[in-house]
Amino acid sequence: MRKIVFSLAFLFISNVLFSAQILIPMDKTQQNHLKAYGIAYHVLTYDIEVSWLLNYKGGSFMFSYHPEFEEECLVRGVSFDIISDGQASNILKKISSPDVNKEEIRLHQVPRIAVYTPPNSLPWDDAVTLALTYAEIPYDEIYDREVIAGVLPMYDWLHLHHEDFTGQYGKFYAAYRNADWYQEDVRLNERMARELGFSTVPDLKLAVALKIKEFVIGGGYMFAMCSAPESIDVALAAKNVDIVHEVFNGKPMDPNAQEKLDFSYTFAFRDFEIETNLYEYSISSIDVPKRGRNEEVDFFTLFEFSAKWDPIPTMLTQNHETVIKGFMGQTTAFKKQYVKPTVTILGENRAKKETRYIHGIKGKGTFTFYGGHDPEDYRHFVGDPPTDLDLYPNSPGYRLILNNVLFPAAKPEKQKT
Repeated sequence: MRKIVFSLAFLFISNVLFSAQILIPMDKTQQNHLKAYGIAYHVLTYDIEVSWLLNYKGGSFMFSYHPEFEEECLVRGVSFDIISDGQASNILKKISSPDVNKEEIRLHQVPRIAVYTPPNSLPWDDAVTLALTYAEIPYDEIYDREVIAGVLPMYDWLHLHHEDFTGQYGKFYAAYRNADWYQEDVRLNERMARELGFSTVPDLKLAVALKIKEFVIGGGYMFAMCSAPESIDVALAAKNVDIVHEVFNGKPMDPNAQEKLDFSYTFAFRDFEIETNLYEYSISSIDVPKRGRNEEVDFFTLFEFSAKWDPIPTMLTQNHETVIKGFMGQTTAFKKQYVKPTVTILGENRAKKETRYIHGIKGKGTFTFYGGHDPEDYRHFVGDPPTDLDLYPNSPGYRLILNNVLFPAAKPEKQKT
């Protein structure tokens, strides 16, 4: 009923009183880039299409004028311009020219968003939940019980963060095995595994990883950060072999585990080596070395793509900056030598031969992997205070996260590669 009433009022106001559009610039003139994504999402909830103007003023948004939308921009502190329909038509005409690397993408549906997160996690443990909350974009929290029960097809977009899908608790054993939080994490996961009918936590996590893979193959959009990109591929490659220390599953690992890995099961990585040392804070050779990294010179560069012929990577790299500050995580970046040739590299540090931001297709769906934990917290440690995004409303690193959130809202015919 709310939408019907709004739609009737919208048509009357738009057609009779106003003939205008709201343009939200996303270049350096925008005072709050992150909340601008929330405005686009908000408009979609009223069944109003949003034009995402790729490479136009940093990837601007444009939609039909309504006082409700103007008020929402003012309340959230988002910069905007009210322009005539004629001005909007001129913008679209210029964008459509084959001589310019720009394109209009119509966003037409509200993405149904799920965040895979344990019930004992804190909101600031995950940069994506911080970004979604700050941008006022709603999401559901799900975990192993829901995934095994088969809820994933209810969603368009799934986020994974610092989960260890190999069932080794992030390889924190050496440093934190006596910590209360670590022991509680073990208790919760072991109880969950038993309740869901699995003999060990690694068995449960593999089953979850396979469910997530089914979700993507079936047409879902999966976005992963921190340790999730690395650990889900390691778990999938080890689908038919025991790669974990007996501390985690009560039995010795297969001494020939490395030779038995099957990289055809993975999303993005191949030919990597697993780390079997219980006391080594590493899952595999995919991640780059953390020792000796210098925040002052840690950057990566976004690639430029053809907006008309490669709209997906263009959507995912929309930004007002092309050079992005690096940041560390359980998995900080991906060694380029292990990235499959079918995967599109969106951002990398070419000098260090490390990729930070990649994208690929699996079945009918897609996956995007983003290295690091928090774009505005270079070295995030257990127990660190949450990042206050009011201090970083124009964060280029966080913009990459929110590009992914809106990506599933695009019209299917524009989602070509």
